[in-house]
This record gives sequence, structure tokens and C-alpha cells, in this order.
Amino acid sequence: MMAVLAILALSVPGYAAPLLNTYLDDVPVAEIVPGAQSYGTPLAEGAVVPAVRDGETLGHVFLTSDFVTTTGYSGKPIHILVGVDADAKVTGLRMVEHSEPIVLIGIPESKINAVIERYVGLDLIAEAEAGGSAHDLDIVSGATVTIMVIDDSIVRAGLKVARSLGLGGLMVEETSGITKTLKADPDPAIVDWPTLAGDGSIRPLTLDVGQVNAAFAALGDERASARPEPGDPSDPFVDMRMALVSVPEIGKSLLGPAEYGNLQSWLSEGEHAILVAGRGRYSFKGSGYVRGGIFDRIQLVQGDVSVRFFDRQHRRLGRIAAEGAPSFNELDLFRIPADVGFDPAVPFRLQLLVQRPVGPIDKVFTTFDLGYVLPDRFVETVSPEPPTVEPQVSGELAASDPGELTHLWKRIWEAKTVEVAVLGVALLVLTGVFFFQMQITRSERFTFWFRIGFLTFTLFFLGWYANAQLSVVNVLAFVSAATTDFSWSAFLMDPLIFVLWFCVAASLLFWGRGVFCGWLCPFGALQELTNRLAKLARIPQITVPWGLHERLWPLKYIIFLGLFGVSLYSLSLAEELSEIEPFKTAIILKFQRDWPYVAFVVALLAAGLFIERFYCRYLCPLGAALAIPARLRMFDWLKRYRECGNPCKRCANECMVQAIHPEGHINPNECHQCLHCQVLYQSPTKCPVVIKRDAKRAKFMRSNSPHSSAINPAEPSNKSRPTLIEPTQGA
Repeated sequence: MMAVLAILALSVPGYAAPLLNTYLDDVPVAEIVPGAQSYGTPLAEGAVVPAVRDGETLGHVFLTSDFVTTTGYSGKPIHILVGVDADAKVTGLRMVEHSEPIVLIGIPESKINAVIERYVGLDLIAEAEAGGSAHDLDIVSGATVTIMVIDDSIVRAGLKVARSLGLGGLMVEETSGITKTLKADPDPAIVDWPTLAGDGSIRPLTLDVGQVNAAFAALGDERASARPEPGDPSDPFVDMRMALVSVPEIGKSLLGPAEYGNLQSWLSEGEHAILVAGRGRYSFKGSGYVRGGIFDRIQLVQGDVSVRFFDRQHRRLGRIAAEGAPSFNELDLFRIPADVGFDPAVPFRLQLLVQRPVGPIDKVFTTFDLGYVLPDRFVETVSPEPPTVEPQVSGELAASDPGELTHLWKRIWEAKTVEVAVLGVALLVLTGVFFFQMQITRSERFTFWFRIGFLTFTLFFLGWYANAQLSVVNVLAFVSAATTDFSWSAFLMDPLIFVLWFCVAASLLFWGRGVFCGWLCPFGALQELTNRLAKLARIPQITVPWGLHERLWPLKYIIFLGLFGVSLYSLSLAEELSEIEPFKTAIILKFQRDWPYVAFVVALLAAGLFIERFYCRYLCPLGAALAIPARLRMFDWLKRYRECGNPCKRCANECMVQAIHPEGHINPNECHQCLHCQVLYQSPTKCPVVIKRDAKRAKFMRSNSPHSSAINPAEPSNKSRPTLIEPTQGA
């Protein structure tokens, strides 16, 4: 049962049922559609609600996340209520929920709301004609991705609703029955760069300094005009090229046969890839993908579809294999997921976001488009059979297909095969160590270096590389998941997190919380490794008096219960308060945050230099959350002697988190399963019980040896024999 509960903590709201009704009671209808008095009878299975006055419909209200699932840094949609009138113009908006860390950690939400309010009056007819780019994108410095997600959600969801309801004359795009598709090419030719560039297989976007300065001047922002890009107007600013390398001839020519084979292995069924090459003073990649895993300067746009690339959809390319290719500073491959609705036979564009600093932290942005149309020789016209499903009629909105989500998690697992395999091997090794801990801990040296090595793996691979850091937010989400529809597909979206939660759930029944806290928590590993360095530097270690220590460790339980109580009222508020966890700053964002958050983490690590695992002992709500179900563990694996605690206190004095009571009892709620007490339990040089036992055995062997005399004159008398129990601090 506990395993199920732990896994359910991964859940997110389901995609099947519209969420609109969840927020309507909190937002007056007049705020979304001015002049309206009440919400009418929901349409389209609750996904759209009319805004009415005296029986007359003034507009329609919908929630963006019911129609698009574009996500930002948080990995969750941003929920925005939008009103639209009969002329397909936006009448009002309200952001009702979000989990974006960049907003939660310092950028005032008022700035984001001010940007959202500027979408009032947005003409969806013009957006439909311009492919969603008829308006200017107003970016907030420091929240580039968040604003782009908001923009994409409002425009794409608005177009879907307007077309489905026939607002402003917009209608669902009809298909003539004649479509274009990629030609099969079992034996693609290899051609040179000039040929591919000449027929349009490679498309360019070349901007000079003069063009960029003119674009910023056209924005009408005096701050941008006052800070022009330096240099001669003809100096190159950026030179980009793009090619659809999932097309066999293009890909094999540009990448070479070997690298094209690697590309095919990387892509799953239905996925495509583009090559983007760049040179000049402006980078199309920027550094956002390093900080948060998202390429915030480029996005692919095709009609209502937009694709923003994450670092897991990116690979660097060493060189271009095509003969005659120029040199580029940046060569990158980007994978287009199968579930986004991308059609390679339909024209699309890569939108480049160019930024200009206008103050210490403020920036102004403008965009440029690199258009792409696949040459006719790669496509063919087909006449498909008549559809077997009824066409969509006005007022009926297509529900999300749960199968798309299922296919998506399967592709994610396939892409993460190596990482999952590495984690699986590590967990098997760790499980073996715990099952055979008495054999392993016979060697103090091996146990020490194995622990150091495993903690290093946890920090660098699980933490900084894979971002597989569990959080109390996962636990708090269980209550929300238990009261809403959920999908197993959603649980499986992050393979490493899923595997870790499953193993944590199992380990709670066998060993308690110590397996995760002591071995698999990246931030815990960071604390312990830095403390080891502090000991090497001879930084004095502080032993917290037992009376104070046992009054401090309940703090983490109080913190957890407080967060749990808040989550019953507002999960979003609880997520904000969970910033007491330093995991996001130190592990997920790798210290790339505002200075107060970095200072908080540094303070915790600094305390940990003097008091080992200071945060784990006294403040960690996740440790407290795991300790509660861990009370149901079935086994006590740690062995003890009757003499432990009275008279010997060596294990208690050397326990890194002071989980051993003065009388020798191990507190399983606080134990991190480091196994050091088991090393001492078997030590022939440190454990008084073992020393005494070995001495008796040696004496017995001597007395029964045929070469021993009845009386050994060299043996000291009882009065002169030293005690076998070593004096220890606190004994």
C-alpha cells in the first residue's frame, strides 16, 4: 500500500476532464467578458462556457490548459482563463494558476499579469492569417520562457476555440482529400552543400547589424534605440542555416552515413529532426538551456503548432559532412516530438528571439523568422481514403487523446534507456550491499570508499546530470492526485523519478527512510562530501548536546506538517513555501538563481561543514515525510550488542547524524543507514566487545596449544592486565 502511495505522489492532474469549472467560481465573469452577468451552460463537455447577460451571449470563456499543454520550466501548463467575443477578439484574461519557478522565486507576478493584460483586444482572425505572429511579443526580462509559454498558450488555444465555434467567420480547416507526404527514399543519394542550398533543402537567415538596429528602432522603445548594436551596419550579426535532416537525402548528405545512422537511432517513430547551424556575434542557443534545460531563443512554428526545444531534444554535431559546406561556430540537432502535430510536408518556420539589454536587468526583444519549405522532389501528392469519423461540427471541441500521452511516455523511456539502465545497476548494487551488509562492512576501508564513490555518483549523475532529485512537493501532490483523475502515463513521464520513487517505496518497508536520505539524495550527498572536505581541512566539528539535538530534530516534522496543511488549501502556495528545500537551487538549477536563494543554500552548506548533514537533521521536510510511513518497516537490520550504550558509547559518538540514543538505541526515524555502526560492530580494534571476544579466543587457543606451558610466566597477572573496554568520549 505504501508503495502505491509513494508512486502516486508523482501524479499530475489528468488530461481527460476539462479543468475550466475548477476556476470559474473564483473569477467574476465580468472580468473576463466585460458586461456579462453570469456564466451560461457549458459547451463542448465543459471546455467552453458562454458569458451571458439577460440571456444574451456576449462571449465565451475557456481555459488555455484544456486545449494546449505547452509547459515551461516547471514542466506544467500555465492555466489562464480567456474570454473571446463573437468577432474572435480577446476580451479579458486572468492567470489562475501556475508553477513557474522563475515567477515564484523573485519576479513579481504583477509583471507577468501586466503582460497578460496586453492580450486584451488580440485579433484571432489576424493571428490565423499570420500563423500566430500578427502581434508583438512582450518579454519580461528573466522570464523569457514563461512569457513565450503564455503567448503560445493564449494564441493557440484561442485559435482552436474560435475555429471550433466559428467565431469571426473562422472555421475548422477543411481538407480537400488531397494531401502531401514525404516520398519513400530507400536509397538516398549524397549531394554537396551547393546543391542542397540551391534547391532549398538548406534555408538561410542572415542578419547584419543595420537590420537588427532597424528592427529594434521600429519597436518604438527609446531605450532600445539609445543602445544600438555597435559596428558598421553591414557587419554580420547572425548567419543561420536550417535543414530538415530527418529527410534521408538531406540528412545523409549533411551528416554523413555514420552520423545519419545515429540520428535514425535517436529518433522514434513519427519524430523528425532539424539541423541548425549558426555563426556571427549572436548565438541562437544562448545560455538558457544550461540554466533550465530550455532553448529560449528559438522555437519552431507551423500553423497553430509551436515547438520549444528542451536539452533532452538536443544534440551537438561535430561537423557537416557535405562537400563545400562553410564553417559554423554552432552546429546542433533538434528533435521534433511525434505528438506535437508537426507535418514535414507543410511549410514551417524557425523563430529567432533577439534580445537587447536596456538596463541593469531589463531587456527588449524582437523576433525574426527563418522560413522553410521542403523541395517538391521530396514530397508526393496522395489522395487518402475518406475519413471514417464524423467531421467536427461547430461548438464541439476535440478532447485530448490519452493515447498521445501514452505514446509520449514510451518514447521518453526509450530516449532515457541508458540513464535508466545506469540507475538500475546502481540500485541493484546498493540493494546487494544492504542485503549483505555484514559481509561488506567487515572492511572499514572498502566501506568508506564505496560510500564516497556512491555519493559522488548520486550527486553528479542523479543530481546535476539527470536532475533526479525527489522533493516534498511530490509528496504533497498525492492529496491533489487522490482527489482528481490521474493517468499512469503521467506518472511515467520522468523515468528516473519514477524508478526512484518505486525503490524508495520498497526500501521504506525494508530499511526505513535511510536508504534514500543516506544514499540516493543528491543534496544529502553534497552535504556529506563537503563535510568530508571540511574534515580534511581540519575544520572543527561540533557535537550538538543531546538535549538540544533531540529538541531540534522535530523541526522538520513541524515544517512538513505545516506544508501539508497548506497544500490542503492551496497546492500552489505549498509549492512556493517548499522553497525551504534547497534542492531546486543547488541541484536542479545548479545555483543559477537570484542571490537570496543561493545565499540560503550556501548558509546551509556552511553549517554542514561544522555539523554534519545539518539540513538533513533538523530542517528537511522530505525526510520527515518519508520517516512517517517508514514506521511500518518490517525488519531491523542493524545489529547491536547488549553492551552498546552501557558502558560503550563509541557508535553513538561516531554516528554522523546522532541517530543513536545515549542508551544505545538507534532511532530509525533519524538513521541514514550509513552502515558505520556496522563497521564498528565488527571492528577488532575499535569495538570493546569484539576486542574482548578475540582476546578470550586467543587465550583459549594458547591454553589449548600443545606447545604452551601450564603457566606462562610472560603473561601478566589479572591485577596488572589492562581493561579490554576502551574508554570513549561520553562513556
